[in-house]
Amino acid sequence: MVDVPSRVTLAEVAAMAGVSVGTASKALNDRGSMREETRTRVRQAADRLGFQIDAVARSLQTGRSYTVGMITTDSIGRFSIPVMLGVEDTLGSGQMSVLLCDARDDRIREQYYLKTLLSRRVDGIIVTGRRTDPRPPLGQRPPVPVVYAFMPSNDPEDCSIVPDEADGAARAVRHLLDTGRERVALVAGPERHHSARARVDGAAEALAAEGRTPVLEPVYGEWSEAWGRQAARILLRRDPEVDAVFCASDQIARGLADGLREAGRRVPHDVAVVGFDNWDVMTDAARPQLTSVDMDLEGLGRDAANLLLAAIAGEPQPGVHLHPCRLAIRSST
Repeated sequence: MVDVPSRVTLAEVAAMAGVSVGTASKALNDRGSMREETRTRVRQAADRLGFQIDAVARSLQTGRSYTVGMITTDSIGRFSIPVMLGVEDTLGSGQMSVLLCDARDDRIREQYYLKTLLSRRVDGIIVTGRRTDPRPPLGQRPPVPVVYAFMPSNDPEDCSIVPDEADGAARAVRHLLDTGRERVALVAGPERHHSARARVDGAAEALAAEGRTPVLEPVYGEWSEAWGRQAARILLRRDPEVDAVFCASDQIARGLADGLREAGRRVPHDVAVVGFDNWDVMTDAARPQLTSVDMDLEGLGRDAANLLLAAIAGEPQPGVHLHPCRLAIRSST
């Protein structure tokens, strides 16, 4: 017969931490006011003893499920997975769980998942996707707080957080100018996409702030390496003296670098190239490795979770919040 270890009790945690049972309960459930040193001591005692909070009892006691729903339209996960990791970083510290639902750009499926999450009594919902174009809000306003991350709501009363793409593009252009480049060209994806326009506008504004203009009108095309190679031929035909190119995606930048090399131009000696997204699949495989703008999607996810927690606590922050980008500098510049 196998002996089953007895369940660790809250009283044992309290005894090890040197506090009352009531204080231990408040510390583990993030309730009440106490010194952070006391709260930490209780949590450390719980960890050492292997104490597990009874989720059902906790829910009954607080009126919360300690679960958050996350609805995404990004089936590939290129953007939603880093956002989700950031969300879990923040929520996990409060022992909250995330339920991920893939709506696949299907409004009917999205409404089904919304009803499912509400039936599970989630405390809030985060909506994300693979593009930064504004989207309609979730049907009738749900009875729980909602935060839109990466893909903003077009309702100004909603809370959205998005990467500051214009500022990211400006950082890239200032870096090119700092390296002594004089003739900067701009290449983007489809002009109908918000990201293509925002990134080109941010780059053009940064040039204007330095008394410069792009050597050519911005060139719009597709989000692909093939378009990048074609764009290299277009740029060299229109202005053979171009010495720097800001590309609105890493795919475009990698293809453009290949096209420049095929035309006998050396990167970065003759032409410096910067991409956007900091997608390691592209930046690491490019030759040379790409300098790129990183949207810090995990950080954006952490901020989205904090905005949701604030709303759950009765302190909603409507409007569009901008999350800063950073520049990852590599050999292409």
